[in-house]
Order: sequence, then C-alpha cells, then structure tokens
Amino acid sequence: MKYSIRLTIAHYYDLPAANSRHLIRVLPRTLLGRQKLTTHLLEVFPEPESKAEGVDFFGNTTHSCAHRDQHKEMSIRLSCHVEMDAPSLWQDLSPSIQRLRSDHDTLTDLGPTSPLHFLGPSPRLPPNSAIRDFAKDLYQPEASAVETVIRIGKALHDTMTFDATATTVDTDAADAFRLQRGVCQDFTHIMILALQSLGIPSGYVSGYLRTLPPPGSVKLEGADAMHAWVRAWCGPLQGWIEYDPTNATLVGTDHVVAGYGRDYSDVAPVRGHLRSSGGQSNTQAVDVAIAG
Repeated sequence: MKYSIRLTIAHYYDLPAANSRHLIRVLPRTLLGRQKLTTHLLEVFPEPESKAEGVDFFGNTTHSCAHRDQHKEMSIRLSCHVEMDAPSLWQDLSPSIQRLRSDHDTLTDLGPTSPLHFLGPSPRLPPNSAIRDFAKDLYQPEASAVETVIRIGKALHDTMTFDATATTVDTDAADAFRLQRGVCQDFTHIMILALQSLGIPSGYVSGYLRTLPPPGSVKLEGADAMHAWVRAWCGPLQGWIEYDPTNATLVGTDHVVAGYGRDYSDVAPVRGHLRSSGGQSNTQAVDVAIAG
C-alpha cells in the first residue's frame, strides 16, 4: 500500500517576528520491513536564510531553519509518499512482567533503541501516583508483557474521553488523567507512565494516521492531524510492539511513523524560538490518502 501525505503547519504572529530558529521533525521514517519513504518535498515559507538537515539521537530526521528578517507568519509544508509493507504475523513471545523486570539488569546496550532509555522519568513525564495506582489495579502477575500492554491500553481508552478542547500541547499527563479527557498526546503520555510504573520500557511515537470517514461520507481534505501512540518493549524475543490507546488498537498499516522518543518533547513537530513582542497562533492540517 502506498500513501500520499500532505502536511501544513502555519504560525501567525500579532507583530512581526525576527531572529527565529526552528527545529522540524515531520518527515516519515524509513523502517526496514514496515515502511519506506520514497519521495518528499519539505518547504518553509518565507525562505529561510539558512537551513540544514540532520538526524537526532533516536534516528529521527530533523530539519533546522533560521529567519533573520521580520515576518508576520511562517509556514511548513510537507508532501511525500510512503510505501507500507503488509504487517508480519507474530505471536506473543513476551515474558511475565516480573521476568521482564529482572531482564533489565542484563541490558548493557545504550544505543538509541535500548529499552534503558525508556524506563523513565523523562522531561515531560515525571512519575505520578494516580496513574501508577491505575496501572497497579490492572496488573495481573501471570499475564505476559504483551497482554499487559493491551489490557492497559484498552482500559485507558475506556476511561478517557477524546476531547480536543480539554487540553493543550502543554498539559501535564497527570492533569489530563484527572480530567479523564484529552487528545492522542495525553492518551499516549498517560499510557507510557502507566507501563513504566510496572517496569515495561515505553516511549512516544509521533506520526500520521489514515482515518476513514463514516459510511456514505466523503473524506475531508486536511481533516487528519499528526497522531501519537505508544511503543513498548516486551522482552528480547518479542522486541518492541506499538499500541494506539486513542483508538484501542495494535498499530497496523494505517499508522505511519515519523519519530520515536521518550515523550512529546523528543518528537515535537516544531520547536524553536523567535524575537517578538506580540502573541501568536498556529494551525495544522494533515491529509493522508491512498496514492494512486
């Protein structure tokens, strides 16, 4: 299956801004046996005075740009094609949580995929007692790590209500859990904390989701948004699995990975700074469609 992805992120400033620098992480990754980025065009308007491409610690592609002159808006536009491989069949080979925790002591790799980086805490995810108690109530000693990931993801989906007006990008996971409302970022952060409290290494995945309209409806252009879900380490035989708590499902070919990290701060689509004395606003529009 081949997807066509289009993304526009626009920033609007009340007063002209200048001397801005931004780090952009929006490009889908190429992952062997799963997805392949075939073509892409990433544009920034106005044209930056300087720009560069790189790769961060976790292997995500980054683009940096700088604007010295004054400007009242800045937009990022991505157009790309991604080929998705059919998901491979797998069975649950994961150990119990107790065995998984004991395996942590034998881990020595400190590379970007090492589970040791994903045991917490991280910049956006300090431990939280309410989320820990939520996970503890769902814990079953005889269950495998995979079974536990799925159980917690489904329970979180049943507990939380998706509400795009309840939280902002800066909302703490603890506050979203207390409200029991939020968006995919909140669902993902809460689930990471819950799994880490049990000893399951877990991280944040940023990417794109192909959403299907209700029967008889027409898919709206730009109706999709960048999505987030969870990546959990389930032992050396199982490896990493990915689960989407917002939709209560294991990740499949409708999910396109853009970045891996510990939490949102590692994979934020745009981070940066600028000089301005006024307020600002931003919009985001994403369209993911099957390419002809």
